[in-house]
Amino acid sequence: MYKIAIAGASTLVGRELKEALSESPLATANFILLDEEEVQGQLDQVGDEVTFVQAIEGDAFERVDFTFFAGSEDLTRKHWRQALRSGSTVLDLSGALDQENGVLVRAPWLGSGAVDPDLFTPAVVPADPAALALALLIERLLQAAPARFAAATVLEPASQFGRAAMDELHQQTVSLLSFQGLPRAIYDAQAAYNLLAGVGEGAKVSLGASEARIRRHYDALAGSDWPPLALQVIHAPVFHGHTFSIAVELERPAPVQAIEEALGGDHVDLVLEDTDSPSNLAATGQNDVLVRMRAEPSERNPNEASRLWLWAASDNLRLQAQNALACALDLRRLRPQGTVQ
Repeated sequence: MYKIAIAGASTLVGRELKEALSESPLATANFILLDEEEVQGQLDQVGDEVTFVQAIEGDAFERVDFTFFAGSEDLTRKHWRQALRSGSTVLDLSGALDQENGVLVRAPWLGSGAVDPDLFTPAVVPADPAALALALLIERLLQAAPARFAAATVLEPASQFGRAAMDELHQQTVSLLSFQGLPRAIYDAQAAYNLLAGVGEGAKVSLGASEARIRRHYDALAGSDWPPLALQVIHAPVFHGHTFSIAVELERPAPVQAIEEALGGDHVDLVLEDTDSPSNLAATGQNDVLVRMRAEPSERNPNEASRLWLWAASDNLRLQAQNALACALDLRRLRPQGTVQ
């Protein structure tokens, strides 16, 4: 039996991770829920196991096989070496460690030539959910034909920045409808009913930092023959779910049917009907990336295309939790007996 710690258990992604673990082959593990002091003592559960959220103390990671850091970047930076010294395998969902020496950005669902972790890997960062969704779609398209260009606009939801951002978006919406002043502690801008390419100088969230992380993770996942990705991140006035507008130009025309067949498969749901357009609402609770493709027919053959538009949506929190779970299952080969190595 494994022993698993979740640091940041009360966060949005922490709650999604607990649900994913309770439905996985790791559901029989002994779980320890850890978080900041302000939520210490709260009653919580993983599956049918009820437990209390504990503070992170000196022996918090003793004999822990896997530690998932699902809280803030500061929480991860403060405690990840403590977990590492205790012999735990560290999985960082906060993205705080993706530029540390030896740390690997991972997405086991992909077939690209990423470096596999070994016993000397200090930590693994499950890829950002937007980078993972983009990488899944680009990798599938490349099965149909090589690509020379790819560009994506990522519409980021409030939940990607945590519970406080969701609460402020809700409060701004209520305030606007009642003609009151807007709270701006998180965004320092009007996020409700508004699309933003940047937020105020006093904001506690950063679209630039989010865009840089998505770009780093995409580059880490990309194979050597992948096209460079032109990327911009826009904050959307929605609570939950990523949506994507993606343009891809192939090096040569390919049959549209072959492209559609390449896109579909595990973790990607190709939507063929206009009435079922991918959306952040449709993606909620789904493990797959929903995608709708529009191809510009070739002048020579209307059944072939080299220019493609993709409209996609995914449940950002669920995708992140499912990828973290896949990373942990992949890392079990380094801890086959469930004991500290």
